[in-house]
Amino acid sequence: MAGPAPSPECTAYLDARLIDPGSGREMTGGLVVRNGLITDLGPQVTRATAPRDAAIIRCEGHVLAPGLIDCRVFAGEPGHEHKETLDSASQAAAAGGVTTMICMPDTDPVIDDVALVDFIARRARDTATVNIHPMAALTKGLEGRQMTEIGLLTDAGAVAFTDGKKSVADPQLLRRALTYARNFGALVVQHVEEPSLGSGGVMNEGLVSTRLGLPGIPAAAEIIMLERDLRLVELTGARYHAAQISCRQALDAMRAAKKRGLPVTCGASINHLVLNENDIGSYRTFFKMSPPLRSEDDRQSLVEGLADGTLDVIVSDHDPQDQDTKRHPFEEAEFGAIGVETLLPAALSLVHNEKIPLMRVLHALTAGPASVLRLDSGRLEPGAPADLVLIDTETPWQVDAEKLKSKSKNTPFEDKRFQGYALRTVVGGASVFTA
Repeated sequence: MAGPAPSPECTAYLDARLIDPGSGREMTGGLVVRNGLITDLGPQVTRATAPRDAAIIRCEGHVLAPGLIDCRVFAGEPGHEHKETLDSASQAAAAGGVTTMICMPDTDPVIDDVALVDFIARRARDTATVNIHPMAALTKGLEGRQMTEIGLLTDAGAVAFTDGKKSVADPQLLRRALTYARNFGALVVQHVEEPSLGSGGVMNEGLVSTRLGLPGIPAAAEIIMLERDLRLVELTGARYHAAQISCRQALDAMRAAKKRGLPVTCGASINHLVLNENDIGSYRTFFKMSPPLRSEDDRQSLVEGLADGTLDVIVSDHDPQDQDTKRHPFEEAEFGAIGVETLLPAALSLVHNEKIPLMRVLHALTAGPASVLRLDSGRLEPGAPADLVLIDTETPWQVDAEKLKSKSKNTPFEDKRFQGYALRTVVGGASVFTA
């Protein structure tokens, strides 16, 4: 499928398996892009009917879907460019079929004022090959003491508000932030972990942590924080998103909240959907994550939550760390793993191994995050942005960490065998990656 980038003015993708998760439609046919927008799609688009000026891309029966939207990327820039830049992160994203990245505010300095939101937008325009939108900090300096200017930051282009890897522990402060956010229709995103219960822990608390002699983080830390937050949402009526659910009871709490009609959504990282605490094995620090990898029972519950629609979003939780922060004893190593480039192949393993329908998995990677963040993407229909991914769902391959495009190489999927990958990634009608 390699080749020169097609003309951004007009391109016709022919002989594709078209999947639009937002509408649930699947069909065989073609898709026409002109000036960065989808203008036509369906079985009527053939070589004979394609516009005469169109560059032709033959899809050979592969899946053509909306480009992936990754809602949780720690890009490093500004302040930690040695780990990752917007440029290197966007190259990794493009190679993984991700056309939109949502960057976290955990930078140096923190993205907590208008100038820094504008900086991210300008740097993305200058260096990135995919769409990049920032989440702004919910509290100044991520310190959990004073709210940021939600209204001004929304106007500047922040798509949501979060303290990134930290929870807002003060319930009165979170209540005020939710109330303020509601007035602007803004989304509050929370890392659901009660900080004092999680303090000092490095993996899931249970039999495995006891066997390994490592301090644990109990699932109760997640459940307590989430249930408190849901009460505050009920009190304020604000839009709320739990960034990463990792255990069965938290998923049950979210399922019940949705049934009560609360304006809440939730996500899970691909790591928690395909890995569990046993993967830590002989103290492998690339599996040290926050929230920690949980039990196999918890992992299975997340797969069930994805299948029944309780999980709205799958994220990579792309968190680059270099050797100086990862090549340590397990307790001393930093949390985090890269994942934006392996998000799609790992998600396809849920189709092959867990029998989750491809439509459902793609929904949680495209239309789901677009709906949560109110983005005008994640769909295949006339007038939509031509952000696309062409997917080979069947060909086996093996991850080589050194060939990944991220500046950091801390992947939990090193040497992992996957089935399926992105053949071509298209942003605004232009090909930004071909395999």
